[in-house]
Amino acid sequence: MSLDSRAEGLTRRRIAAYGVGSVGTAVFATVPGLLLLYYLTDILGVAAGLAGLVVVLPKLWDVVFNPVVGAASDREAVRTGRRTGLMLRGAVALPVLFAVMFMSPFTGGVGAAWVAVVFVLAASAFALFQVPYVGLPAEMAADPATRTSVTARRVIYLTIGILLGGGLAPALVAAGGEGRAGYVLMGSVVGVLMLGALVSAAIGTRWVPSSPGRALGLVAAVRAARGNRAFFALLISYVVHAVAVAVMLAAAPYIATYWLGGHGLTSVLFVCLVAPSALAVPVWEKLARRFGRLRCLTVATVGYAVGAALLLPAIALGGPGPALALVAVLGICYAALQLLSLALLPDTVLADADRTGQTQAGTFTGLWTAGETAGMALGPGLFSVALTVSGYTPTTWDVPLTQAAEAKLGILIGFTVAPAVLMLASLPALRAFGRRRS
Repeated sequence: MSLDSRAEGLTRRRIAAYGVGSVGTAVFATVPGLLLLYYLTDILGVAAGLAGLVVVLPKLWDVVFNPVVGAASDREAVRTGRRTGLMLRGAVALPVLFAVMFMSPFTGGVGAAWVAVVFVLAASAFALFQVPYVGLPAEMAADPATRTSVTARRVIYLTIGILLGGGLAPALVAAGGEGRAGYVLMGSVVGVLMLGALVSAAIGTRWVPSSPGRALGLVAAVRAARGNRAFFALLISYVVHAVAVAVMLAAAPYIATYWLGGHGLTSVLFVCLVAPSALAVPVWEKLARRFGRLRCLTVATVGYAVGAALLLPAIALGGPGPALALVAVLGICYAALQLLSLALLPDTVLADADRTGQTQAGTFTGLWTAGETAGMALGPGLFSVALTVSGYTPTTWDVPLTQAAEAKLGILIGFTVAPAVLMLASLPALRAFGRRRS
């Protein structure tokens, strides 16, 4: 079946079946980045430096593991003509491990070890689903506009998942008493939601035929991918974007607690970031068709950097109102960062197929998701460094502390200046991508 004929079969129901998987993946990408560092430092009493390692190291495992899954996905596609076998395994395992991660009966170093081990297993299960899932649009349609439309619908579901993760998860923690019991409740409820979304997508995308041509081993696959310079330029920019957003996510509970008046404002912060992005996705899709996807992506990157920098005086001098308004502006830019990067990814996969004669979607999406997860892990890691350097004192929920002025300043800089600098640092990679694809 040709890509053109497959595009004719892209009914709304099939696009929805594909897109709903992003609800589950977004929850897993969001909740640990938003709450796990805070859970370790302020619930389990883990020192900030150790907590940062716990958050970063399991995700960095994915840098190695995701390309392995990508090669395995291509082998599955050669053998069966589908990529959904790995997806289904990950869809079943990930929600269970996610819930267990927030059920540590221990504090301190032993509690950190519990979280680290389960997080590694959860990240591995996530890779089994996410790597083949991200590669499917390249096998759904040949037309870039059609793939952008599919990606736009997926980003809408992604936004719903981010809202569920960032808005519902802190609310469930609060409903459970905000201590350990709250995190157990949150992990259980959110895990059930993830299970429904991921399994539905794994089953609902069985119709997509996959034909990578041949299955490469990991080393050979990476060697073949090295010639795709446009892909790597786009990947670098996307990873830097992920680090910037992840820094803000990790800092959000601390900003809410120590600058905006209370931990309960974490959900409000998150809704202000994500809700506008849901409304902005169709607008960015239209703008991209008129002005070009890369140009719009560049504008959104600069806009996010400016908005993040302006948050520093807004929070320090203006309080919650101006800060929440600026976060909403960032949400509009965030929609473009997600939509347009993911819309450009299949272009690089198919361009490589024209160059080599082989469609290695699993290889490229394995590398892509490895970079994405590394970026989402490095963000909390960088923020934990800011906490450590500024003298942040860990605690448990039943022994609240007032942090020193230096620690509060470190939190504020981590939430504002660091993401702004990172966004600007991604611009050379975007320029390089434009040169390579032309």
